Amino acid sequence: MGNLRSVERAVEQAAADARVEVSVHIDARPEAVASSDRVIVPGQGAFRALCERLAAGVGQALREHIASGKPYLGICLGLQALFESSDEAPGATGLGLYAGAVRRLPDGTIDVATGTPVKVPHMGWNRITLCRRGAGPLAIYDDAPPFVYFVHSYHAVPDDPSLVAATADHGPYRITAAIQRENVTATQFHPEKSQAAGLALLGAFLRG
Repeated sequence: MGNLRSVERAVEQAAADARVEVSVHIDARPEAVASSDRVIVPGQGAFRALCERLAAGVGQALREHIASGKPYLGICLGLQALFESSDEAPGATGLGLYAGAVRRLPDGTIDVATGTPVKVPHMGWNRITLCRRGAGPLAIYDDAPPFVYFVHSYHAVPDDPSLVAATADHGPYRITAAIQRENVTATQFHPEKSQAAGLALLGAFLRG
């Protein structure tokens, strides 16, 4: 949904760095998802448009991919799609793999630490805080949680807080920076824009 080529290049670079042989295909056909060993769902776009694509068949293929135990990595919109709904698109239905909703960061809030308005969209580098160690590919950050790059106005709020693997602070807001459970990892930040830290995460996903 907008940043496929940059993700493809980052995956290829991460594979080379990790000495992992991969064949990367940009393909949203259900049969392509079904035949893939690993799936990455990135996104810079609208939640409603993504939900329309999911309803066209690829959504069921993604559910079956995840249910089979194959690795899934969601990036930005690819994280938000795992939930039931989003403030961005009332009535649109996500994959619903996890209970919870995607909420908009409020406009106009004043950061008491600086006395200035908190900017939304949230754009830029933030250090993440890990909620638990050993969270799948995110375990690459266990010893030194890095600064990573965010571009978003919405973030996931799971009903089950144990799903959250990492957070980041933006003014007074605590953002869901990543979720992880079993074979599913998803980040609100963009690994493909996060330089060495992002490539390390992609490499861990490819190796795992």
